[in-house]
Amino acid sequence: MEDQQSLSPTTTVQQDITTAGQRKINLIWEYTQAAIAILVTLALIYTALAKIESAEVRDAFFLIIGFYFSRTNHQAIGGIGIKPIQKYEGR
Repeated sequence: MEDQQSLSPTTTVQQDITTAGQRKINLIWEYTQAAIAILVTLALIYTALAKIESAEVRDAFFLIIGFYFSRTNHQAIGGIGIKPIQKYEGR
């Protein structure tokens, strides 16, 4: 096994601080979105088990879960920083 050397950094200390801050905010937002998706799913399950008709809960479920999975289930690289150029392949 060859001894691999690290590459020299290509960012400034300030850019690293900014990137770390953005990662923290992204993580908070990801947990918030997941919590909302879980709560709406639990509300839908509750209304189904309790035999409560609620168009609002049903519509919220499909809207929120639809957006949640359409945003998280794709091949594009997310996050911050420079992204490699990718050929668009459609859905």
